[in-house]
Amino acid sequence: MASWMLFALFLLVPVELCEIPAIHNRLIKSLNLKLLRATEDVSKSPNPSVHVGLRLSKEHNLEKESQYLERLKLAFQPSESSTDMKPQTEVSTGQLALYLLALRASCEDLKTEEARKLITRLKHQLHAEKKQIVEMDSPITSYFQYSLGILALCVNHKAVEVHVIQKLLRAEEQKKFILEGEHSVDTEAMAGLAFQCLMRSGLYTSHLTEKLTKAFGDIKENILKSQRDDGTFGNIYSTALSVQVLIASKSTSDTECSKAVEILIESLKQGLFSNPMMMSQLMPVLHQKTYLDISTMDCSNEEGTLTLRSSSGTSKGVVLPGDIPLQLRVEEVPGLIWGYTLELQVPTGSSLLEVMTKAHSQDPEHFSFETEDTLYGPYLTTVNGLNGKQSERTYWKILKEPNVSIIEGIADYRPQEGETIILRLTKW
Repeated sequence: MASWMLFALFLLVPVELCEIPAIHNRLIKSLNLKLLRATEDVSKSPNPSVHVGLRLSKEHNLEKESQYLERLKLAFQPSESSTDMKPQTEVSTGQLALYLLALRASCEDLKTEEARKLITRLKHQLHAEKKQIVEMDSPITSYFQYSLGILALCVNHKAVEVHVIQKLLRAEEQKKFILEGEHSVDTEAMAGLAFQCLMRSGLYTSHLTEKLTKAFGDIKENILKSQRDDGTFGNIYSTALSVQVLIASKSTSDTECSKAVEILIESLKQGLFSNPMMMSQLMPVLHQKTYLDISTMDCSNEEGTLTLRSSSGTSKGVVLPGDIPLQLRVEEVPGLIWGYTLELQVPTGSSLLEVMTKAHSQDPEHFSFETEDTLYGPYLTTVNGLNGKQSERTYWKILKEPNVSIIEGIADYRPQEGETIILRLTKW
């Protein structure tokens, strides 16, 4: 009897999945402070994902978080007198979803008229996404944003219409989670979190819940199969969301989690997480949390324990002395643009965006480019007047010679001495 009771007590002890060893607490806090400092950059539009990441931390600077939330409200709920805010039509499904997650993570009252309008607006945008899936076999934005929209409604305890859910279920069944021609582990993970939330909600029939359970199981299996020898799921930046899925599953192999956590910590030490969006997706994992935890957040007993020291005045991404040689190559697209190669000297530590800006300044007649602002930073859309088109399933792929894809954004990747950067219009 005694041994049975001991076993029963053991079962009641909560087990932390993908636990981070306490030895890394200082490293985790340094990332927390780095993400908090990103809120002080008023030159950039506020990113609701940054706020979500901060709110899912165990440590807070309540004053800074409150100030950032007010900036978010001005950006996403501008007053009628505001003239410098984005039109509502420019806010994507993913941006709106993250904003609703940010509000919920701050324990904001979502029963107000303004909040109800936001919920209704997200539902309308999901309908529009679903309509294009029916007509064009792909959403307006992406299945990542479609999944995020469903997750945001679910976390806010709002029912999602069954036909909207079914489109995501079918996309998973038909292996539609493709981004730029490649299997997207990020999308798989976000869909998995959405399915897990819907399963837990208790709002749907047993038949639909069975389908959601199967889809989540398939996604978890796919994520585990995507794990590389170094421990990453897909790549280092899709690993954080993947680990959130494993935490949400509440049962997984300790081996897969341990390997993933190990490579995330090592990458953190190496400074690979500098993009605020990527940092914000990693933050919950470092505290053994997921986006699903937002649904039950209690802000009543929080204390402000994080303090930002005054900046030293040095700019982010300190450039080391001296210039390095690089080569920028635009591959020919027959009948559309000529091939082009330019030799450059750029300051050590320059980002790829700075490299391309210098290339345009050095030879504007033969090289130009355009970007689009996203939550992940600037995204390359156009080179020498030729833009990638979703309708034609083309995009500008960025590689370094000989044929290595660059997974970082153009504002985050910093070419090394002697590298050749290749811009290639690619069909997916």
